[in-house]
Amino acid sequence: MENSSVEGVCDVNGCEAESERSIAVKKVIEAGLPLKNESIKKVQLCKQHYKEFKKTTKKDRELDKLGW
Repeated sequence: MENSSVEGVCDVNGCEAESERSIAVKKVIEAGLPLKNESIKKVQLCKQHYKEFKKTTKKDRELDKLGW
């Protein structure tokens, strides 16, 4: 799932770290991360914010695997 071609800056408000991952904007908004611009399709996340995103969506992802 790692995408090495992702380049740029993290799209979370106040973060200037280099982006590591690209996630759909709807999922990031549901996770509660404050974004610089919500009118884009994909959000670039740095390593720290991707880790935070994974922690906040862990339960939802587990339920999706179970088919709930």
